[in-house]
Amino acid sequence: MATIDVLTEPLVTGVKITGESKTMHALVFHGPGKQSWEEKPLPGILKPTDAVVRITKTTICGTDLHIMKGDVPEVTDGRILGHEGVGVVEKTGSAVTNFKKGDRVIISCITSCGKCDYCKRGMYSHCENGGWILGHLIDGTQAEYVRIPFADNSLYHIPEGTDEEALVMLSDILPTGFECGVLNGKVQPGSTVAIVGSGPIGLASLLTAQFYTPAEIIMIDSDDNRLEVAERFGATRTINNSREDAVEKVKAFTAGRGVDTAIEAVGIPATFELCQSLVAPGGIIANIGVHGKSVELHLEKLWAQNITITTRLVDTVSTPMLLKTIQSKKLDSKKLITHRFKLNEILDAYATFGNATREKALKVILTNE
Repeated sequence: MATIDVLTEPLVTGVKITGESKTMHALVFHGPGKQSWEEKPLPGILKPTDAVVRITKTTICGTDLHIMKGDVPEVTDGRILGHEGVGVVEKTGSAVTNFKKGDRVIISCITSCGKCDYCKRGMYSHCENGGWILGHLIDGTQAEYVRIPFADNSLYHIPEGTDEEALVMLSDILPTGFECGVLNGKVQPGSTVAIVGSGPIGLASLLTAQFYTPAEIIMIDSDDNRLEVAERFGATRTINNSREDAVEKVKAFTAGRGVDTAIEAVGIPATFELCQSLVAPGGIIANIGVHGKSVELHLEKLWAQNITITTRLVDTVSTPMLLKTIQSKKLDSKKLITHRFKLNEILDAYATFGNATREKALKVILTNE
């Protein structure tokens, strides 16, 4: 990946600043299990293609929890976390043509230059000059302001009258569930699908899998509350694998075959191994989860089963389509939200999101207005 410039200067002239302050507050990573809400320099324009966005709403992703566990070692001490959110453009570089000061925008979790070979192939996640860099390789969105490189390709206009809380889900969770789970899993009309993990990403896969009217969507989790939510969201069957044999149940539901698509939406070895046991001959295992540890691949069982295993980092190529489905109310992404906090309450929000079972948490919204 190309070298990414990291900001070390204050905000450029023209950006709205409260009083004379040249600082902001942000959630800063200081190593596994260590984070703080602290003062940081305001971001500025480093390149002509940059924009500075004032965050109005953001959220916490399961990937942020993986970062806090040390599963993403590229995230270094001092990094501002977060890669999702909506906000208001405060300043644009001279080369930005699609956005201007005052525009309300959705921030994509993936930054794309639009010019490199990967971008021209629609693989924005592997952009040679961007990809997943927000809250990873450069400072992210869990802050009062954020710098967005390649703004013309990495922001989306918010349509007038659209619920901005719902649109936060378009930064990452909905395109991730759809592209990495549903599209990679080749969900089709009449097919059978098992989604292992009923957290936010698994539920996003559940919601978007219904675009293709599969015959069965079986949700598997150890949390009864999340399984109840899955039923409300359209799951045809649910299995609590803390007290039921998920493989036995799925085989019973599918006449002994297994499922056409098994979507891994957790990111631990046990759930990936479970998917290997659930998939039918000729089926697909679509991995979404962020894995911090190696998993065992049972080729001694799968070598002759015509199985396809897919991996993917979201490209966000589906974001414009998903935005239209939210506008038309064909997709209700706001129902994924369970808790709301002010941005400066982010440490409490992390505590809630990190104890999702106890708190019955799905997505949290952090507001900075």
